[in-house]
Amino acid sequence: MSALGRQPRWKFRSAAAAVALAASAAGFAGLAGPAQAASSKGCVGGGFRVLGQAGEFDGTVAAPGSRFVVQGTFVRFEVDPANFAIHNYAFTGAPNELDITGGRYTPVFASKVPDHRGLALTSSIALEVKDEEVTLARTGTGGLSMSIQAKDCATGGLFQMEPERGDGNRTRIVHRLANEAFYFDNANFRARLGDFVGSACTSVQTGPPSQFCVQVRPRVNIGNSVSAKFAVRDSAQVADRVPQPACGPDFTNTLGLNETGNHCGAMSIWDVASGGRMGMVTGEDAVEVANSPSDCIQDCQAQNQVRGRLAVLGFPFPVPDGSRLAPRTSTDGLTAPLMP
Repeated sequence: MSALGRQPRWKFRSAAAAVALAASAAGFAGLAGPAQAASSKGCVGGGFRVLGQAGEFDGTVAAPGSRFVVQGTFVRFEVDPANFAIHNYAFTGAPNELDITGGRYTPVFASKVPDHRGLALTSSIALEVKDEEVTLARTGTGGLSMSIQAKDCATGGLFQMEPERGDGNRTRIVHRLANEAFYFDNANFRARLGDFVGSACTSVQTGPPSQFCVQVRPRVNIGNSVSAKFAVRDSAQVADRVPQPACGPDFTNTLGLNETGNHCGAMSIWDVASGGRMGMVTGEDAVEVANSPSDCIQDCQAQNQVRGRLAVLGFPFPVPDGSRLAPRTSTDGLTAPLMP
């Protein structure tokens, strides 16, 4: 089982543990502080308002009958309480010295939709709002639980969605980008394929590989045509992307790696282990040559306290047409069997 990408740099706990605690009189504990954030400057002034709560709140609220807005200073999105799907995730463009939008309202995801295959979320919503962080969790039939954790910052690791099922099976999550956004094969990574980079490397050809010496692999990022600093990356832990053969171009390379093959330009499909995570990282975190996350599914904590010791390769802007993955969507993969 592959674990693609990296998880954001703050602690996430098991959704089941979160909801179990929420069901108790004590509620549930909040997110831990950043393990090693890119910079706290990106979060200055951040804070969410959700379901009538802001500032500090730790408790449960009734689930509304329709989508509700999670509104921050720098990011905003909508949540469907029925399945905890995400809709209309966007950066607001609010001023910040680490802004990556150019001061523009910048849509990223049209939706991130989990398929619970007959199970349903039925409980109240466990909600914690504190500083620039928010956690929402809900349980349901068949041992189903969903947790959403987000940070209201101008850049960095900002979002994670964690499904769990009583049968231990995977959850398929389909990402669809906003009209303004596109997936692309990052040419800066393509040009360095196979090189070892990082502060601990003694040779670009041989490394040796270590925590601070990582071999460059192909990189798929999300970009747009108007913001020169805007870069996003799907960040998966204990999850696999489902190939979509109708999409391409199918880039090849001397390492025999196919991260960008069978990948649509505005859509990706992921099979996520019970307790695994689908998230996103932005800005420099999205274009850093980093180690893959561990295959952890419970009480996980990011260990990527790199303190600038890994290489940031950036991305070309404007993104060349030949690097943009196409076509934008396909039905391929939607009905494929769940990955083992």
